[in-house]
Amino acid sequence: MIKPLCDKVLIKMCESEDTTKSGIILSANSKEKPQIAEVIAVGPGGKVDGETVEMYIKEKDKVIVSKYAGTEIKYEGEEYIIVKQSDILAKIEQ
Repeated sequence: MIKPLCDKVLIKMCESEDTTKSGIILSANSKEKPQIAEVIAVGPGGKVDGETVEMYIKEKDKVIVSKYAGTEIKYEGEEYIIVKQSDILAKIEQ
């Protein structure tokens, strides 16, 4: 298992839609990069650059992240992204 450090968050991007709301099927080239992700693991927070960082994101949260934020990694056949908590733009509440 991957455990993020400091203010880092491990996320897995949700799949982008294959069809539009009106029913048009999208080709792989016309799909936008998804920005909604599920939080897999969260770092402990603590001191980062001399400032205390409190982690307010939790595992299993659905979040919206900056389009090109973070570092993409592949682990045990799965693709993940490690981002700073500050790269998370919003939390989706259900």
